[in-house]
Amino acid sequence: MFNDKDIYEAVESNLPKVNEYISSHGGDIKLLGVKDGKVYIELMGTCHGCSMSLMTTKMVVQKRLRELIHPELSVINVDGTEENLLPDEYYSVEQEAPLEDDKVDSNGVLDKIKNIF
Repeated sequence: MFNDKDIYEAVESNLPKVNEYISSHGGDIKLLGVKDGKVYIELMGTCHGCSMSLMTTKMVVQKRLRELIHPELSVINVDGTEENLLPDEYYSVEQEAPLEDDKVDSNGVLDKIKNIF
C-alpha cells in the first residue's frame, strides 16, 4: 500500500516524462499535492483554461502516470471549478518542509531584547 508521500515522490520523479507532450503544446504541469491517492496538478501555459484540458488530464497525464506508477492512480487538474478543487489538507513537499520564516534564532531575539534594556 502506498501512502500519499510515496505517490507524490513517484509522480514528481516521473512528471518530466509526462510533461514532454504537454510542453510540445506550449504548456506545463505543476504538481500541487496528493490526498488519499489522488494526484492534484495544475496545467499551466497554453494548457491552462484550454477547452481540452480535461481530456489532456485524463487521456495524457493520468494515462501515462498510471502506466508508470499504478493503474488505479487518479489525476485531478485543479482548474478553479467546484468539482476540481484542491483539498484543504494534502501532502506536498512545501507542506512538509518548514518555512525559513518559521525558524527562530533565539540568540538573535535575546540579543535584540538585551539591547532594548
